[in-house]
Amino acid sequence: MLVGERRELLLARLAADGKVLAKDVAAELGVSEDSIRRDLRDLAAAGHCQRVYGGALPVSPAVADYASRTAIAVDGKDRVAALAAGLVRPGSTVILDGGTTTLAVAKALPADLEATVVTHSPTVAVALLDHPNAEVFLLGGRLFRHSAVTCGAAAAEAAQSISADVFLLGVTGVHPDAGLTTGDADEAAMKRTLARRAADTYVLASAEKLGAASRFTVLPFADIAGVITDADDSDQNVQKLAAMGVEIRTG
Repeated sequence: MLVGERRELLLARLAADGKVLAKDVAAELGVSEDSIRRDLRDLAAAGHCQRVYGGALPVSPAVADYASRTAIAVDGKDRVAALAAGLVRPGSTVILDGGTTTLAVAKALPADLEATVVTHSPTVAVALLDHPNAEVFLLGGRLFRHSAVTCGAAAAEAAQSISADVFLLGVTGVHPDAGLTTGDADEAAMKRTLARRAADTYVLASAEKLGAASRFTVLPFADIAGVITDADDSDQNVQKLAAMGVEIRTG
């Protein structure tokens, strides 16, 4: 088998099985594990997979730049946003993460909602300008352009004064094995900081993020109240997460 054919097979296996184990593929094809690992390394460098110990997982489309992500899975994000908006009760305090899905949540909140919204996303804060009864707190800090959010020491320090009822968390990947992940270490740290300031954390995950993985772990599943997704109950990742005891809210 030619190298190009082998790599096409690896990508097909990723799409079909949701993972590739280098040892198993090497034995199946009669090549060395080193050859498969080199293939996976090159595929990962081209942005086609996320390497993990022993193999690779599908890469999340949410690692694209912010402008590009606004056009990805728009309907799915809107369905997730509608479900998540129902968790924001009048009189409550909610932390909204950054990203295109939480921006959709901000737009889905009732125009007359009386609540306190804390966010480190300037775009989310601006989207709430037409919610006159919502008290909006914008956390300052270094701007991370990929997700249009503030991160770093200043933002983390500002978050310490918050006590919220719920945190609506955005991630780039939700995988039964790899967990909740995102593509930047500082952003992952900021998400953990915000999660510690809320009574409950719900993960916003449109269907294309299920079964995908990025480089940095955000939180273990044990630290969240549930995952909100538009994926069908028959989705294999939904079923695996539910079997692990993760609460899944679909719609």
